[in-house]
Amino acid sequence: MPARIRKFLADLEEAFWLIPALLSAAGAIAALALVKLDRASVAPQWLLEDWLYDGGAVGARTLLGAIAASTIGVAGTAFSITIAALSVAAGQMGPRLLRNFTRDRGNQVTLGTLVGTFCYALVALRSVRTESEGGFVPHLTLAVGIGLAFVCVAMLVYFVDHMARRINVDTVIDLVSADLHEAIERLTSDEPQPEPPAENFWSNAVPISDQRQGYLREIDEHGLAAWASEQKAAVRLLVRPGDYIIPGAPMALVMPETKEAETAVHNATALGSNRASSSDLRFAVRQLVDVAVRALSPGVNDPHTAIGVLNCLGAALCKIVPRHLRTGVHLDENGQPVLVVPFVQYDKLLDSMFHMIRQSAAGQPAVLIRHLEILALVASVEHDRRRLAGLGRHAALILEDANRTIGSPSDMKDVQERYDRFIEIAAQNGEPARTAGPNADVRADRLAS
Repeated sequence: MPARIRKFLADLEEAFWLIPALLSAAGAIAALALVKLDRASVAPQWLLEDWLYDGGAVGARTLLGAIAASTIGVAGTAFSITIAALSVAAGQMGPRLLRNFTRDRGNQVTLGTLVGTFCYALVALRSVRTESEGGFVPHLTLAVGIGLAFVCVAMLVYFVDHMARRINVDTVIDLVSADLHEAIERLTSDEPQPEPPAENFWSNAVPISDQRQGYLREIDEHGLAAWASEQKAAVRLLVRPGDYIIPGAPMALVMPETKEAETAVHNATALGSNRASSSDLRFAVRQLVDVAVRALSPGVNDPHTAIGVLNCLGAALCKIVPRHLRTGVHLDENGQPVLVVPFVQYDKLLDSMFHMIRQSAAGQPAVLIRHLEILALVASVEHDRRRLAGLGRHAALILEDANRTIGSPSDMKDVQERYDRFIEIAAQNGEPARTAGPNADVRADRLAS
């Protein structure tokens, strides 16, 4: 599927207005259809007498007017509550998390039900006629309108409860964590990935620039790889999904030089004004990191939230253990590379997860201790030597920060014990981690033996 179509569909899926607009149109169409059924007198007499509205035109107009006025008023109240929740979320959890509220189906369906009922009542109201006007009362339409009014009452109760739970920081962390796990399933593989060619493979490649600017949102990898295979060329993108494209800067390399290469790369990529990308594993990570960093700020000072984020990041790393991160290498039928897309690798993923949290947690022993415990838990199930080395690098950085920022000997002893435990686990699983801090040489000798 072309990158621009994928971007359009992704934007449409996350648009707040789509479901309310569809339900509003459905309400108007349903009213027109039911009025036609009423004009055709399809409802049996016993149904009219026992179950449907059997009042006159004046009462029907009053009833539909009340339904329309009350539903649009409640819709305004629901919208105000949503805006207030967005303000709270932006202030306490970061603006990147606003998309989790705007794309929430519960909010969209609630607002759509209220506005849809308003449209239904308005369209039905125009068909009511008094005796002097021709005498028509849409009994079936009125009965359905009354039913929709009760549905709106239920939706209002649901909405208040839903929003109260939705702005809870633990709920937000859980939702973003679910996004991260879904991204891991989509962007990793059970099978080993082909290794990218060496740097000297591209020694004669020609750079391709782009005059657009914005975040790289989508890439049509299969289409670009098919084009490169047809042209007997090889293309290497210099930017990964989520990177910002600067006008005139090199965006890709192609070899040999091909006239249509710039057009092919341009058509295979879609840019946007925000960073959200279905191919960017770091995006969900950064949402979680934003929550932790704001929780550790002096104005909030909530280390428990930061610890909750670390737990989720540890679970994500454990999920990656048996899987292989994408290398973005596409081969032709002869096994030659025709396209290389740089996806985030394990070390850079660890940096996105832990650098900002560690830096913000300086001087907070509880967070640093839990940070080391999470690294130890991941190391206990990880057996890849390069990955263990990356975990060890972050453990060493935590210990260095702790030595510099923690003044209490008792707290420092706890941090040192967690670090030593990590070293033992990492050594058992195949890779002695980097050592740092006091007694580093002693630990290194112990691991070597």
